[in-house]
Amino acid sequence: MGAPMTVRAVLIDLDGTLLDTVLDLHAAANAMLDDLGRPEVSVASIRSYVGRGIPNLVKRVLAGNKEAADDPAPPPAEALASFRHHYASENGHYSALFPGVREGLEALRAMGLPLGVITNKAEAFTLPLIERTGLMPFFEVIVSGDVLPRPKPDPMPLLWASGRLAVSPVHVLMIGDSMHDFHAARAAACHVFLVPYGYNEGLDVRELACDAIVSTIEEAAERLLGSRA
Repeated sequence: MGAPMTVRAVLIDLDGTLLDTVLDLHAAANAMLDDLGRPEVSVASIRSYVGRGIPNLVKRVLAGNKEAADDPAPPPAEALASFRHHYASENGHYSALFPGVREGLEALRAMGLPLGVITNKAEAFTLPLIERTGLMPFFEVIVSGDVLPRPKPDPMPLLWASGRLAVSPVHVLMIGDSMHDFHAARAAACHVFLVPYGYNEGLDVRELACDAIVSTIEEAAERLLGSRA
């Protein structure tokens, strides 16, 4: 893991790190496309489109490519409203915890580490999803993508959450699944672990110079516990 780490709080990404939410997003996307008289999109495509919030997901679905998120123009209002309507119904319906998540969260909490969630998902969907999946009791702070002026990969959400937890960012560990988590953590001077199973827009997180690649949240907790020995 490299140099010894002093970690006093842990911030964790939501979609692709704690929860597999692709099937919910896929169902909402196809319902939106049906409303628009458009053909359906595959689960694999949705998996590669996740990571930059719902407006960018909608743009990517409509365009059929990831590059659509680079266009600063907002998605068509009709499409965005349709997606939000359907996602409100689908949110949490198919979502499942990734292996080792609950065990890892329990281990981190047993170590006395305050925990938080940093996500680019809108708060209207984040809070019900965390509640429905039984994870709410684990977290002292939850920062959704629309509660601050700048979401990940900007460091602002991590810095704000660190302040709420009264911990210096240099003593915070960010656990995520994407380049956005990596860049946000590095810009905030946080440590960063990445999981290889999530949604990184089709790219391999092993190519990023993070502090560790961990197969599960439980392994992340084990590494932290080992570093304290």
